[in-house]
Amino acid sequence: MNNGIVIIAHAPLASALRQCVAHVFPDRLGGVVAVDVLPDAPVAQSVAQARQAVGPLGQAPLLLLTDVLGATPCNVARQLLEGRRARLLAGVNLSMLLRAVTYQHEPLDELLARALQGGTQGVLQVTTV
Repeated sequence: MNNGIVIIAHAPLASALRQCVAHVFPDRLGGVVAVDVLPDAPVAQSVAQARQAVGPLGQAPLLLLTDVLGATPCNVARQLLEGRRARLLAGVNLSMLLRAVTYQHEPLDELLARALQGGTQGVLQVTTV
């Protein structure tokens, strides 16, 4: 069973990142869920929206990716950890997400390590000649 990948971020970042996955891996979208947290939305409403969005993933282990540690999307994601086999990374970027999708089939802790590595290795200074 593949892990589910859930992006929870300030609107419209989660959906935009999922659209990037569609561009690179159009056949892998079924296991990637986006939850855009709207400004001024009550946390309880965002949590309910997130729970509904992960419903189709069944009991698959989840890798939760959120944009900013401590912000509302991260707090929503933390509530999804309860009662599930899941891991959470904050600071999502496209490199992290593409690495996660590439290795979605690996055990959850290995997937977490690969996603973290992809996210950090994808941030580089580019110099001009």
